[in-house]
Amino acid sequence: MTNVRWGIVGVGDVCEVKSGPGFQKAAGSELVAVMRRDRAKAGDFARRHGVPRVHRTADELIHDPDVDAVYIATHPNSHREISLKVAAARKPCLVEKPMAMNHAECVGMIDAFAEAGVPLWVAYYRRALGRFTLIRDLVADGTIGDLTAVRVQLAEPLAGGERVKGYRFDPGVNGGGLFMDMGSHMVDLMDFYAGPITHALGLSVNTGGAYATEDVTVGAFGFASGIVGSGTWNFNADRKVDELVLTGTRGEISTAVFGDADVIVVTADGTHVHAPRNPPHIHQPFIQTIVDQLHARGTCPSTGVSGARASWAMDRCLGRLAG
Repeated sequence: MTNVRWGIVGVGDVCEVKSGPGFQKAAGSELVAVMRRDRAKAGDFARRHGVPRVHRTADELIHDPDVDAVYIATHPNSHREISLKVAAARKPCLVEKPMAMNHAECVGMIDAFAEAGVPLWVAYYRRALGRFTLIRDLVADGTIGDLTAVRVQLAEPLAGGERVKGYRFDPGVNGGGLFMDMGSHMVDLMDFYAGPITHALGLSVNTGGAYATEDVTVGAFGFASGIVGSGTWNFNADRKVDELVLTGTRGEISTAVFGDADVIVVTADGTHVHAPRNPPHIHQPFIQTIVDQLHARGTCPSTGVSGARASWAMDRCLGRLAG
């Protein structure tokens, strides 16, 4: 069976270790072309990672006849524009998270790929990462009884200095602040375990004034399963907190979302600790699910439809969607 030949638009930092090598190492996959606005940096990436071609523009890469599928690893403000070009070329597409600047853009992307008859995925790679699939299996096995609630919390001190000059703090590039960037993974995980998300409401405020975006967000969520969820994202706190907690009728499961942490299960039988570790290239298991789907031997768990649900819920928390 021939390999899926990938092209990457936007080979920045995320592609160095997290994702880029995964396209080479996944079974039935290879990375054949890259593009970046800084052609010298794109060429350097290609040399170091053994990629045969460097393109000057996204259009060139998308229409390269030797590129079967495209990974968009640019900033969120370009996701919609580039993905629509990929859909027009009738090529499968993986787009970085958050899926787009807002839910309305996500809907347009979904419609374009549906019309083209090719798949669209969103890089919520934790849906295929060992620690989080273990939790899914523990819940499915009834380890904590019936799941009744899920909650997430992320906190860290207020950012300042050079850090706030990055795109994650520019709503014109990122669609919001750190809630959009980091919180999106957590909202998606709640959807993964309890979803699909059907209700969301929340409040976002700027408490620190260090940058123009929100720095504290709270959200309440409802799911088709009847389960409820909650989230707090406080980027003006006195300490760092990173937790995902699933509560059931007979116990609780907890872990960190961003750290390479243990999975802790507490039931009447005691506390059990599972220690699955992240692979060297944490996107690789997720990329494998996409390649397997394209080879008709599996299904990727993060689609444009599920990615759009996370964007819808975040828009609700940011007060951008009524109803």
